[in-house]
Amino acid sequence: MTASTLPKAQVGNTKLQVTRLGMGTAPIGNLYNPVSDTEAHETVQRSYENGVRFFDTAPLYGAGGSEKRLGEALRGTPRDEVVIQTKVGRIVRPDGSIYFDYSRDGVMKSLEDSLERLGMDRVDILLVHDPDFENEEAHYRQALDEAFPTLIDLREQGVISAFGAGMNQWEMEWAFAKNIDVNCFLLAGRYTLLEQTSLAFLDWCTENDVSIFLGGVYNSGILVTGPVAGAKYNYEDAPAEILARAGRLQEVTERHGVPLHVAALHFAGAHPAIASLVIGSASAGEADDNRAIWDVETPAEMWRELREGALIEAEAPLPV
Repeated sequence: MTASTLPKAQVGNTKLQVTRLGMGTAPIGNLYNPVSDTEAHETVQRSYENGVRFFDTAPLYGAGGSEKRLGEALRGTPRDEVVIQTKVGRIVRPDGSIYFDYSRDGVMKSLEDSLERLGMDRVDILLVHDPDFENEEAHYRQALDEAFPTLIDLREQGVISAFGAGMNQWEMEWAFAKNIDVNCFLLAGRYTLLEQTSLAFLDWCTENDVSIFLGGVYNSGILVTGPVAGAKYNYEDAPAEILARAGRLQEVTERHGVPLHVAALHFAGAHPAIASLVIGSASAGEADDNRAIWDVETPAEMWRELREGALIEAEAPLPV
């Protein structure tokens, strides 16, 4: 691969293809820390220069700010060169507050608002966003009865090319997949070097031609920082057992000369259900780092040691 080329993967049974490394835009929506317009635009542009052609965003990220900045940064880029994924289920009010709405009207309004913020006439993928948040039972039911049928209509009309859901759990995604003809899911934090609880779900997705976009590959930070004081896991301070497990993983990876976060990214991308790793970037430097990690080769001996030491699931696919 050249410096400006990344491999691609097909999204489910669609004709859509995404780069195996995608950019998550939550950070440029100021979701975690303030980022200037200039920094946000430079981050998107550097990701594009590095070969990334898949961009994930959502109305939730900065109350529409990430969509606006993404669209501004890509202005002038041939639209067919990039795949844009955004989400429905959260509506941004004029005052910047956000409310849930998984109805048909809510989906249509969300899409219309997103297109306006992006400054685009279409998006490629729509995901139902976090229906497991707060009023889980009601949101699940409304998503199943209203949001997904609307997305099916939009796909059949050619308005979008693919749809699915995005959340931090695999159980509800699997329930949706068994009821709805989805193409893809964004799954955050549940298939990582530290945690493979979703392995059976991913295997099912491989068998049923459903693509996974994987986020949260560092489990909120602990697979970058290692088991240091204040290390984050699932957005909170990591408990003792997680710190200990991360420490054992780090001992093995560093003995083979591989930083923990490098091993984490490569492990996450090894399962055949994974079409793309969606990694958040808040600066051009982070975009460069993500690309550099992608190009590192990891030793097979390290993966064998991790498996033999029962630090990763015996059935989990390993990088080759």
